[in-house]
Amino acid sequence: MAKARIFKPAKNAMQSGRANAAHWILEFEPQERREVDPLVGWVGSGDTLQQLHLRFPTREEAVAYAEREGIAYTVEEPKPRRLVPNNYADNFAASKWS
Repeated sequence: MAKARIFKPAKNAMQSGRANAAHWILEFEPQERREVDPLVGWVGSGDTLQQLHLRFPTREEAVAYAEREGIAYTVEEPKPRRLVPNNYADNFAASKWS
């Protein structure tokens, strides 16, 4: 039986906005080990579910899909954002330079 995790991805470090972090992802856990191909040295496995990442607009839709398809799942709630307020004047504070 396939197991999956449902999570909301973190914001990419290379972007300033949060546009690509607005959806939920259903990602399958590995079913078999990865092994090194002795001929070319590439790492791979016969598990094709690892290549599948399903995107959903809401958490409820992802959970409903997993239940409808009979997929065992765990939901990882996103961590709350920590906003550190800073003022423009703090850039020139004397305590910053001493």
